[in-house]
Amino acid sequence: MGRRAAMVEGSARGPRSEKEVTLYIGGVYASPEAAVVKTLLGSCVAVCFYDPIARVGGMNHFMLPRGGGGDGDSPRFGVHAMDCLVGATMKAGGDRRRFVAKVFGGAHVLAVAESRDGVPRQNIDFVHGYLEAEGFPTLAADVGGYSPRQVVFHTATGRAFVKRVVGSMALAHLATAEGRWTPESRCGDVTLFE
Repeated sequence: MGRRAAMVEGSARGPRSEKEVTLYIGGVYASPEAAVVKTLLGSCVAVCFYDPIARVGGMNHFMLPRGGGGDGDSPRFGVHAMDCLVGATMKAGGDRRRFVAKVFGGAHVLAVAESRDGVPRQNIDFVHGYLEAEGFPTLAADVGGYSPRQVVFHTATGRAFVKRVVGSMALAHLATAEGRWTPESRCGDVTLFE
């Protein structure tokens, strides 16, 4: 898991029934056991796969559709991140013929001029094209706009919760993290994607 994913298996109150995993840019995680996978997204995109028969799921978090030079085989980039998620979810016991997807992110949050072909739009177009080409149905999507999202995905049930994040600390952290890779603290309503 390294720097891209952090796992917590207990708390001060004792062990939890589900592992908690936090994904960062380039993170990919799938589990044959119940786990809660969390990530914070700005212009990046996260895809959640779920196999409803095997009750296996996983999530990735990528920043751009493709990398430049020798960087293309990093899960920070969409093509490799999607291939890694497919492989990890299959390795956890899922059957790719049954995968369904949920897609989140692609918000315009960086302090650069917005354009029709900017990073958020490229990420959204890429992921929808990939899922369609590979035959993975998209059950839910919450993409675009101007608000970062915190996503919480339950691998054993396929349920995803999304909270729009507005304000100072989270936005500053997100802009710093995403700004490394690319040219008010109040939370909105939580949305459930079953």
